[in-house]
Amino acid sequence: MLNTKTLSDASSWAATEFWHGSFAWSGPGAERGERARRRAVDMVVVTLALLLPWSTAAASGLEIGMVIAFLFTIQARPLWMAINRPACLLPLALFLLAVIGTAWAVDVPWRDRLHGVDQVIKLLLIPLLFYQYRESRHGRLVFAAFIASNVVLMIYSFVVFASPTLAITMKIDQPGIPVKNYIDQSQAFALCAIWLAGLAIEAFNRNRKPWALLFIAVAAAFLTNLAFINVARTAFLYLPVMVLMLMARYLSGRKLVAALLACAVIGLGIGVASPNLRLKVSKIFTEYDAYETNVAKDANVSVAARLEYWQKSIKFFQSSPLWGHGTGSTKTMFERDAVGKTGLAAIVIGNPHNQTLAVAVQWGLIGCIALYAMWIVHLLQFRHAGFVGWVGALAVMQNIVSSLFNSHLFDFYQGWIYVLAVGIAGGMACRRDTIVEPVRTSTTT
Repeated sequence: MLNTKTLSDASSWAATEFWHGSFAWSGPGAERGERARRRAVDMVVVTLALLLPWSTAAASGLEIGMVIAFLFTIQARPLWMAINRPACLLPLALFLLAVIGTAWAVDVPWRDRLHGVDQVIKLLLIPLLFYQYRESRHGRLVFAAFIASNVVLMIYSFVVFASPTLAITMKIDQPGIPVKNYIDQSQAFALCAIWLAGLAIEAFNRNRKPWALLFIAVAAAFLTNLAFINVARTAFLYLPVMVLMLMARYLSGRKLVAALLACAVIGLGIGVASPNLRLKVSKIFTEYDAYETNVAKDANVSVAARLEYWQKSIKFFQSSPLWGHGTGSTKTMFERDAVGKTGLAAIVIGNPHNQTLAVAVQWGLIGCIALYAMWIVHLLQFRHAGFVGWVGALAVMQNIVSSLFNSHLFDFYQGWIYVLAVGIAGGMACRRDTIVEPVRTSTTT
């Protein structure tokens, strides 16, 4: 238990931090004040990572707090030196395109235009996170907090699957989902599982076997949850890609081929053994057949609805291929097209469930070039950045693949995972002490 002296020391430290962070702007204490303000940013970001898997409202409040905390740390010249790189400037360009795009969003309500800007405003935090974690040594703590929070959520998920009434937000059609939804949960659980698998290999190759066993056990628990409790079908695409990235980092030659074959066999076995996976796969074909036979009538038939959204979005893009229809125009375009129609064709949405099409409808080919340039640059920035860079690259690749069937860069949870991972890992990768090669096992070719 905490004794009185410990509490007193903690209170004294917090009061000192607050004093220096708030009032030490010049003179002998300026440097200490700057460190205190940077530590305040770290604490807000760590708290955000802890709460992000649980509450959108709480996370939104912390994001505002993070912006305010950043405002007290920014120095113009060091900031420009930190962010004067394509990885930071391209997110800014995409945001500016969204702002400028409100000008040609003809007959689109300003509510929708501002919502379109709001979907990309979080990208502004990527350069600021670069700036913060180029100097801060607490970036790994943010990733640890996010994983730890998801470990608790994963345990809770197993409990809720056994006893659904214990869920915070009970969803009859989403077993094992205590909060949010199965798409968000799958995105985080898959990312944490592969991150932990990488940590396990790093620990094993450095002869830290107890840590390696712990990491691999928790990673296996995440994957078990995905396989047997609930999983988003998009994970069928991004999870194999992430596993391939894991193996490509640590294996080569015959060992890589053997690992690929082993994963294929294990995956097939789990697919046969898991009622959850069999149901998810069978629904894909059922929903596609409903679309082909024109039986699907509403958005609950996910595959059919997406095919309808994509077909319409391509038509909208073709009608204005260069600049698109302006920021926030997607819903208006669907409203115009739905007049006099029934069934799937009458559905009005503001999200075509594909990131490329979500950008193309609003900002045309110009927007698509900006989007893909940002994704490519964010991948390339991590190619020689050691384990931290690999962590960032995994988040980028997952976002790219999952955005085939969703607009995950615009979505709240997945978008913030992307921003935090790219910004923090990018800033850390700028420091020379993180530029290390992976520890590989010996390989016979």
